[in-house]
Amino acid sequence: MKKFKIKSYCKINLTLKVLKKLNTGYHKINSLITFCSLHDEIVISKINDTKDKINFVGQFKKGIRKNLNTITKTLFLLRSKKIIKNNYFKITIKKNIPHGSGLGGGSVNAASLLTFLNSKMRLNLKKKKIYQLAREVGFDTPIGLSRKNTFLFGTNNKILRINNKFNLNILIVYPNLNCSTKKIYLKNKRFSKYISSPNFNTIGKKKLINFLKKENNDLEEIAVKIYPKIKKVINFINLQKGCHFSRITGSGSAIIGIFSDINSAIYAKKLIKLKFPKYWSNVSKTI
Repeated sequence: MKKFKIKSYCKINLTLKVLKKLNTGYHKINSLITFCSLHDEIVISKINDTKDKINFVGQFKKGIRKNLNTITKTLFLLRSKKIIKNNYFKITIKKNIPHGSGLGGGSVNAASLLTFLNSKMRLNLKKKKIYQLAREVGFDTPIGLSRKNTFLFGTNNKILRINNKFNLNILIVYPNLNCSTKKIYLKNKRFSKYISSPNFNTIGKKKLINFLKKENNDLEEIAVKIYPKIKKVINFINLQKGCHFSRITGSGSAIIGIFSDINSAIYAKKLIKLKFPKYWSNVSKTI
């Protein structure tokens, strides 16, 4: 295998409703998810060795355990099930997506690796099998198996892929906080009632924006309570020209702002840099 480069795109929770807590400890949720142009870069090649060489580089490599992460878990899982044998890899992951931000960096890294190995090594894994493997790696990993807009719903978090392109302009702000998803869910006391959603495959952009404005992220209330500075960023983004709405993605700590046009998002980013100079920010478009 020669050296390959993979782009691993970040996911954004546009909405997130927690419907109830299950006996398994997990939660039944509804979430509308999109992917944007911000991505990690994975470089992979096969090596003649008896172990993998995995290295994390880039701005957000800090906090990732080198011997226990979604990449090592994916490789261990494939070997334990004898799906890959006597093959070892050199993998370098450039982390452009903030760690512990709710942007799904680790999950999409694992999903990207799974789909790549299935294709390039001709593993011939069927759709159902690769989904099962992804679920064993992590709760959100199956979402990253496709870069299509996605609606997550039901007790077993069924995935509905959406062919419609959303064409959204997104400002992402990371306030240098590593949010624990487990902690946020454990402390969450907000539960929503199920409300039927529109047909996302046919919805126009204006109706989509109006729908999203009325929606929310149920985990935001507890995330703000634990980390008050998240609310300050949300409020500041909401005040900017062209901003439709602002909220956290996933369990946080990253905050998103959806803007009417890319120039408004870029200008808002400049103001964020002045107001919160130590925070990381990025302007992206949905893909």
